[in-house]
Amino acid sequence: MLKEYSAGLVLFFQQETQREYLILHYTAGHWDFPKGHIEEGENKQQAALRELKEETGLQATILDGFEYSFSYWHHFPKTQELAHKTVYFFTAQALSKEVILSHEHIGFAWLSLQKAYEKLTYDNARELLKKADEFLENR
Repeated sequence: MLKEYSAGLVLFFQQETQREYLILHYTAGHWDFPKGHIEEGENKQQAALRELKEETGLQATILDGFEYSFSYWHHFPKTQELAHKTVYFFTAQALSKEVILSHEHIGFAWLSLQKAYEKLTYDNARELLKKADEFLENR
């Protein structure tokens, strides 16, 4: 059994009292947050920021005090080998909304909390969004 570790961001853009969250449309068809593998020599936050830059062209500032993780099992598409994956997430504020998508995605959306919640494909992503928004509201 393989073990995988990834890191990602619940990315938001704040304009006065309006907060929008970025979600990505992956080529596999699902909507989720930007994330990717933690490379050797990186910590979780470095990996999350690097993946954001690679996948969207965006830069962001990670906010201290929020880390959320979940794990799941999946099969690698090419080999069908079973892997246990843990993904760590942080909240981060985008410095702009100018997205340049990588080849890994077919779309993106900046959405309000409710619309992002409805658009996300997976329950664990919706729970993550809920926790991240609660954290931001209580800052």
